[in-house]
Amino acid sequence: MFQTTDSQKIGIALVGFGAAFLVLGVILLFDKGLLAIGNILFLSGLAFVIGLNRTFRFFFQWHKLRATASFFGGILVVLFGWPIIGMIIEIYGFVLLFSGFFPFVISFIRRLPIIGSVLNLPGISKYVDRIAGDTSRSNV
Repeated sequence: MFQTTDSQKIGIALVGFGAAFLVLGVILLFDKGLLAIGNILFLSGLAFVIGLNRTFRFFFQWHKLRATASFFGGILVVLFGWPIIGMIIEIYGFVLLFSGFFPFVISFIRRLPIIGSVLNLPGISKYVDRIAGDTSRSNV
């Protein structure tokens, strides 16, 4: 395994709190204050986890320009007062930015005790495989 530094632990906590605030903001009918706090916590947590320089290099790559513009544009639209439209734009940018990580995340979630068995059910497994991009998955 790898060792996590104190700043990475703080970053993981900030990302977790950011995700919690985003979920809470959506549950409470797209409360723009909670969504804004969630976005700020998520971005600052990401910077703590992977470092400020790598965060900038991740977001501002030439081939990810549309995704970055959508993600940050969605954050700005939320801050300007249109939370539903802003979250739709932000989710689109998030999916484009982080779609390369989905196979790793899904393979990790499949190893969890309860959620993994649900994701491996015959009807659900087909859709999860499509999201993960894993077309040649073998049953073991």
